[in-house]
Amino acid sequence: MASRIEIAPDAEKQYEIVAGQPEEKEMGGAKHSGIGVRLAANLWLHVRDNKLGGVYGPDATFRIGGNERLPDIAFVAASRIPEDGEPVGPWPIPPDLAVEIVSPNDLYEKVISKVIEYLAAGVQQVWLISPENRIISIYTSPTQVTILQEDDEIDGGDVVPGFRCRVSELFQGPVR
Repeated sequence: MASRIEIAPDAEKQYEIVAGQPEEKEMGGAKHSGIGVRLAANLWLHVRDNKLGGVYGPDATFRIGGNERLPDIAFVAASRIPEDGEPVGPWPIPPDLAVEIVSPNDLYEKVISKVIEYLAAGVQQVWLISPENRIISIYTSPTQVTILQEDDEIDGGDVVPGFRCRVSELFQGPVR
């Protein structure tokens, strides 16, 4: 279990706890946020309408092994949510789905290490979204990845049954 580490407050930054040390989580800006909001909105409407569980944003902390991670979007199946509801602090369990939106300053090695860490902890799917390349990589194991392009559709599979969303919809940007 990760211990609580005091970090000097900086409203502009978020931190994950990795190997017991604070590690700044890169923030992606408006495009990154827009993609996250569009996916979270679509995901939440489906999850709510089908009573599948909970959808969480980038403030939700999950204990992954000895680390505390903040996926951009996470889904926890209803069957795994405690009877007393969502925790006030970090989730003591990994999510069923973790979504990471690649920020401009993210290092490839760190992003892939996080994907492997999620999968090793029991996350069933990791969706890695690349705004720059306009693709989504869906990992179900470190060696099984499906790459979706704008003409494709995300399918929640067994993790989020019935969920479907056009990839292009996530990258469309503001509506005018």
